[in-house]
Amino acid sequence: MSAPRPTTTTTDPGEQPVPSNDPTPVADLVARSNALGADPTTTNYGGGNTSAKGTAVDPATGGDVELLWVKGSGGDLGTLTADGLAVLRLDRLRALTGVYPGVEREDEMVAAFDYCLHGRGGAAPSIDTAMHGLVDAPHVDHLHPDSGIALATAADGEALVREVFGDRVVWVPWRRPGFQLGLDIAEVARDNPQAVGCVLGGHGITAWGATSDECRERSLEIVRTAASFLAEREAASGRHPFGAELDGFGPLPDAERRERAAALLPVLRGLASTDAPQVGHLDDAPAVLDFLARAEHPRLAALGTSCPDHFLRTKVRPLVLDLPPTAPLEDAVARLRELHAAYREDYTAYYERHADAQSPAMRGADPAVVLLPGVGMVTFGADKQTARVAAEYYRNAIAVMRGAEAVSTYAPIDEAEKFRIEYWALEEAKLARKPRPKALATRVALVTGAASGIGKAIATRLAAEGACVVVADLDLETAQRAAAEIAGGKGADVAVGVAADVSDPAAVAAAVQEAVLAFGGLDLVVNNAGLSISKPLLETTERDWDLQHDVMAKGSFLVAQAAARVLVAQGMGGDVVYISSKNGVFAGPNNIAYSAVKADQAHQVRLLAAELGEHGIRVNGVNPDGVVRGSGIFAGGWGAQRAKTYGIPEEELGAFYAQRTLLKREVLPEHVADAVFVLVGPEMSRTTGLHVPVDSGVAAAFLR
Repeated sequence: MSAPRPTTTTTDPGEQPVPSNDPTPVADLVARSNALGADPTTTNYGGGNTSAKGTAVDPATGGDVELLWVKGSGGDLGTLTADGLAVLRLDRLRALTGVYPGVEREDEMVAAFDYCLHGRGGAAPSIDTAMHGLVDAPHVDHLHPDSGIALATAADGEALVREVFGDRVVWVPWRRPGFQLGLDIAEVARDNPQAVGCVLGGHGITAWGATSDECRERSLEIVRTAASFLAEREAASGRHPFGAELDGFGPLPDAERRERAAALLPVLRGLASTDAPQVGHLDDAPAVLDFLARAEHPRLAALGTSCPDHFLRTKVRPLVLDLPPTAPLEDAVARLRELHAAYREDYTAYYERHADAQSPAMRGADPAVVLLPGVGMVTFGADKQTARVAAEYYRNAIAVMRGAEAVSTYAPIDEAEKFRIEYWALEEAKLARKPRPKALATRVALVTGAASGIGKAIATRLAAEGACVVVADLDLETAQRAAAEIAGGKGADVAVGVAADVSDPAAVAAAVQEAVLAFGGLDLVVNNAGLSISKPLLETTERDWDLQHDVMAKGSFLVAQAAARVLVAQGMGGDVVYISSKNGVFAGPNNIAYSAVKADQAHQVRLLAAELGEHGIRVNGVNPDGVVRGSGIFAGGWGAQRAKTYGIPEEELGAFYAQRTLLKREVLPEHVADAVFVLVGPEMSRTTGLHVPVDSGVAAAFLR
């Protein structure tokens, strides 16, 4: 096959090609990409790619050079910037057709793209680069819209595409993404000058145009025309594509659905983490619940997804619970354990059926998607974003199945082709390029009293080390503001805020449930919520005593108890950390209630370490002292009370505490956070029942 003709700017397919003089169409390309990526009906997160061709000055020669700008590997259209583009010399890229060794060795061509790169920086070229470079049009879009994939996965997709579009859109049979697919599409575009794009069997769509706007309009024309056709056919059929409703499989009421999900999620997370720890995501969108309520969902789910972007994130097929949501909880748990064992056996068999000597090692046999009729879909990943995106992709897959079943029969690509992509050497190389996970990646942390002071410092440190963090505090809005600040631009994928009065058992149970629903489970809990009222014995009221014991002694007990239920159900071990105090072991004046409750907390650490060790749950404590700056307790009046006790100005209290220590250094909230991180990190995996002083050295408080 000869190389395609040079880049053109003509809008009339019959005109002679004219070389483009557009200096750098990057701004238009980024704007088009962002617009397409922002529309979930057009493509999904991380899916698809776009490109533009044009000329720029070659700094080495001073002359013009034809270039291709194309979305790089691993990028996302909706958030694409110029830095996310790969920039290649078009003459060198098209010259690769002369050295192409054939489809059996086409993977070698990805490495050859590196020899076509222009300039410094830029993203790594993706596997779809050939498609964009070889198609003879200045602008090309490759997208994964639900409507387009529905036609692409219909059993008679080729005939349907002809019926819907005539000769304006051409059918391209399934082929794994790569250099040969780029040649195929270039040939189709060249042989069909009237065409504006094509539908790729089992995969998605590609469109092209002479300008960025024209390309975008043609992409949207294909997407919207296909969507209208599917909707009209479904309406005319008078039947639901997923069949009749299954008796008893309809959605539970909202509150019951959340309660059921919270009970099942820790068990599921433990099962899905058999090979590697995972973070979970719950999706109970109406489309998901409707799919699971209908007769055809077991058949369709067993077929798996089709578009490569879909099944790379959702695995070859999901695990489906075959019980109604009203089944006794213990029966559902037992059945999930049976289904999980069977899933692992089936996945291992799938791997062994298709693997050869060159295949990468099996990455894990646990499901990425679990479907719970009446409750929703639970997805798992190495972080919250990955788990959430997997759910988005399976929702796309449900829409694809609905469209295909509305006009034909859903017929995804076969299992062998899925394996070729899932265990593709190029995919393995992409995974190997990912940054090394942070120390607390996959771990879910609940920190009480975390909207300010020591608690906020702890939550901030845990999030910085890769944990998903639940910020619990008395006031919901304050907790949510703190969570947003901690998460930065990553939002609920990193931190969420919840209300929690730790002295109220119902509020504690609700906060733990919110944590489980947000991230699939729980791994570590920091009992930090506290307050202090500094008074002499004769001035300490019964209310003073009860309030401090309710918040810190009772509150720590309630939080540890609720968390332990989740940790034991998961079977993944975990950490409980108490922020106690130097006062728990050192007697000081005018502090009877606070010091007594801190001693209570300190002994809870020892008691729970002894009790929970058999479940792999470690319980440790931190004993701070003199944390004045940034401390919520000191800001609430404790500082003034202690300064009065010692006869010094309140602003000198931090320095006063520092001077009575061995190190003569002030303690800040961040120092307490450092100690918590060390206790829950991988280096202290064999330590439980320990109290770590963070007091700059108070000799009288040395542990004996």
